[in-house]
Amino acid sequence: MAADSAPAPDRAPVPARATALLRRPRLWLLPTVLSGLLALLLALLYMGGVVDPDGALRDLPIGIVDTDQGEPLPGQTANLGAQLTRAVVADTSGRAGWQRLTRAQLQDGLASGKIFGALVVPADFTASVAALTNSNATARPTLTVLTNPGLGSLGSSLASRIAQQTARQASLTIGKRLTASPAAGADSTARLLLADPVTVTTQVGHPIGERSGLGLTAFYYTLLLVLAGFLGANVINNGVDTALGYADNEIGPWHTRRPTVPVSRTQTLLLKMGMTAGVCVLTTTLVMVATLAILRMDASHLPLLWIYSYCASVAVGLGVQAVNAAFGGIGQLVSMFVFIVLGLPSSGSTVPLEAVPAFYRFLSVFEPMRQLGGGVRAILFFDARADAGLARAWLMIAIGTAVALLFGLAMTRYYDRRGLHRLTPQPA
Repeated sequence: MAADSAPAPDRAPVPARATALLRRPRLWLLPTVLSGLLALLLALLYMGGVVDPDGALRDLPIGIVDTDQGEPLPGQTANLGAQLTRAVVADTSGRAGWQRLTRAQLQDGLASGKIFGALVVPADFTASVAALTNSNATARPTLTVLTNPGLGSLGSSLASRIAQQTARQASLTIGKRLTASPAAGADSTARLLLADPVTVTTQVGHPIGERSGLGLTAFYYTLLLVLAGFLGANVINNGVDTALGYADNEIGPWHTRRPTVPVSRTQTLLLKMGMTAGVCVLTTTLVMVATLAILRMDASHLPLLWIYSYCASVAVGLGVQAVNAAFGGIGQLVSMFVFIVLGLPSSGSTVPLEAVPAFYRFLSVFEPMRQLGGGVRAILFFDARADAGLARAWLMIAIGTAVALLFGLAMTRYYDRRGLHRLTPQPA
């Protein structure tokens, strides 16, 4: 009888080579489609909000103040200030949302960030224009354009340009009347002056500090708060999953896997949310130390700024944890779109919402960065006034926190009731 043959020794599996794996179409499919889609969406969303602010400009709030006390010119029923104001307010181009204001309303509008600038007609405007046609002229008539840099350099610049163009057009219109008057005389130099008689000056209507980034520090500080909440929540999410044995820990060539701790999805979410609230104390403090103590950014109401910054970061962090709990592995991608990709172009901080397409104005109704940015801007530039955006920001923080808690806990409790556990516990 033949002897039994010895069993063949086990052979180690042959490691796959990259050149062989690269020839697998299925390996390429998902990363290629997702990367291409992300690149396309990012390009459309980011560039779509800034590529044509002039073309998208609609109803930019600008004030006009008429303090002209002069008597109407001969043959006219109203002085030049009243005529100019009526013509401006009746403008149908739709680019500017002109608002007729008193001096007190003007200062309130600038101090609360409700208008991007203003055009002011002085008390002696009609009188100084009339004096140009006789020997009583001592100075050229003046119209004053006021800016509001606290609403951002681009928004203030757009308002200033519109107001200057309006004032220049008014000067040319008045010039046509003056040169057509018999009192204009025949002197060519005088007629050249009368053809464009008004001087347009520009002044800052509501000053901000020199270390305010031309009004952009509010946007970048808001971005810091959102990123601190977003990145901190994701770090906590990954760290907790690793510590509880639900994810591998790989650092360089070292790989470990901790024993799985039996815990429900709901309890895991509560743990992550609690840690997020705790860690935000540190991140908020460090953000303020870096921006205020080290970089010396202009800011006031520091206790309020810290409390607001903390609540804003916590609201973002809780939202990220809820999204991650609901969507699992793709949660970080989803939360990135919700809090950053869609939030940046619809924030209204760099490009005014009046100068972006309607789609971004729709997003601004609920996108977190828009809500948080309004509160930061109110604290930094507008004396923490509630009507400058701070009241709305607090309300939206409260709503966002409540939605994050309700959504996250509702999803995890649903998964738990259905028995959709994350992993089968593994022994130590």
